[in-house]
Amino acid sequence: MNNYIISCCSTADLNQNFYDENQVPFACFQFFVDDVLYEDNNGKSMDFATFYQKMRDGAMTRTSQVNAEGYVEMLRPYLEKGMDVLHLTLSSGISGTYNSACIARDMLLEEFPDRTIYVIDSLTASCGFGLLVDTALEKQKEGMDIHTLNQWILDNRLKLDLWLMTSDLTYLVRGGRVSKASGAIGNLLNICPLIDLNNEGKLMVREKVRTKKKALRTQVEKMKATAQNGLEYSGKCFVSHSDCIEDAKLLASMIEEAFPNLKEPVSISSIGTVIGSHTGPGSTVICYWGEERSE
Repeated sequence: MNNYIISCCSTADLNQNFYDENQVPFACFQFFVDDVLYEDNNGKSMDFATFYQKMRDGAMTRTSQVNAEGYVEMLRPYLEKGMDVLHLTLSSGISGTYNSACIARDMLLEEFPDRTIYVIDSLTASCGFGLLVDTALEKQKEGMDIHTLNQWILDNRLKLDLWLMTSDLTYLVRGGRVSKASGAIGNLLNICPLIDLNNEGKLMVREKVRTKKKALRTQVEKMKATAQNGLEYSGKCFVSHSDCIEDAKLLASMIEEAFPNLKEPVSISSIGTVIGSHTGPGSTVICYWGEERSE
């Protein structure tokens, strides 16, 4: 029996039509713009273009994770219908929301002891998180039961490769990932960091590339070096961007040219307001299935 739902957090940065077509519930993080609170609900409370323009204009942003009560409220209706739940969270290396979801799971199991609830730390973010959700849905549609799917995700989540490029270090400085001095020099020299995730799901600066154009090419080179089966890669590739759609389209076209056997055209989505609060405008992310991550 496959009477279970797959749910996730808004930080999977998937398009709204994906959630609607696949009936995937998602828990909304929250974000603040100059101390005004909004829901991270795929651009409904504030569209992405407005959000990123406010950042460019100097607005201060911060984020708030989903608490246990939020997860309970989202998941209880499905349990009441007799369905089981497999929920994926944003990486614990970035947020504490995995712990909140585990607390919610334990609370709900007391109320619904005959149900199965799995909470999985995705160890990834943005379109990487989205690709993991997408793949989990494919496995469910193929007939995989919830217990087998839970183990499959745990066994394979570290094979998701993600590369983030940001063209403005201002926001990494704000988040404490880059020093003020390095940020000032980097912006002056048009330095674009290349960032990936380690085995704990933490963001790591791996390279510093000069100029955005070269950084986009380097993202593709990283995929050539690490994708499953190299240039014969035949899986999916997701691209996310923070209000730089032309960069995302260029990146997608370069990927499709380099990998003619892709399962389908590169999927492009927006980096949402929560992840975008930390990357800032002008960032691109690519994600695909690769080999096991290395530190």
